Amino acid sequence: MPPLPLPLKVALNASLAAGPKRERTQSLLLQATVQVIVQRGLAGTTMQQVAQAAGMAPGTVYNHFATRDELVGRLAVVIGQSLSRVIAESSADVEDGAQRMAIGQRRYVWLAAESPAWALLLLEVAAASPHLLQTLEVYTLADLRLGVRQKRFQVPSEAAALDVINGVCSSAMRRVAVGAAPPRHDVAAASLVLRALGMAPAEALAVARRPLPELPMPAPAAPTAGRAPATARGRKR
Repeated sequence: MPPLPLPLKVALNASLAAGPKRERTQSLLLQATVQVIVQRGLAGTTMQQVAQAAGMAPGTVYNHFATRDELVGRLAVVIGQSLSRVIAESSADVEDGAQRMAIGQRRYVWLAAESPAWALLLLEVAAASPHLLQTLEVYTLADLRLGVRQKRFQVPSEAAALDVINGVCSSAMRRVAVGAAPPRHDVAAASLVLRALGMAPAEALAVARRPLPELPMPAPAAPTAGRAPATARGRKR
């Protein structure tokens, strides 16, 4: 399993930075899980191998995570949060809610192109873990509401809009990850989402085609788990 792209890898390492007591042990276990998955893939990862990579007894792993699925699920949440934070930071200076939405859509598809195995891991866990989807929706919902306030989007239901956004993004990620997508599938998928949110076809395509901002290299500081992103909490437009 190949490594994550560098900005995401740095963000993930920052998210896994050791904290006090119990959090420190869990961070070490999550870091060990990344090592094992990179070496053996998800299917070949066991709790015993994670314990060995972390230099701990298997019982210690089970004291923090009851099952392998719980451990991998927690890791997927951290990866998803890390990617979402990096995307949000890259578009911090973008005022247009529609462009912010397109950036988010395209960057997740970019992950599928750059690191197919990691993208498929996220999709697999998201299908079985509603908590992951709810965590990532904080960012999407902020951009959706911004677009509505700017009258860029017209949606009868936020929940229905999120279903469209998540559905198109997930399907596009999977198609790209398995090598079944045509060129510029990220742009086509983002354009379709913008059209579904009420934009005219030509305008949606023009916005989706705008150059992606560079991903920042995150500072090595551990964020507070479960905290809403700054761009989602106090954004003023």
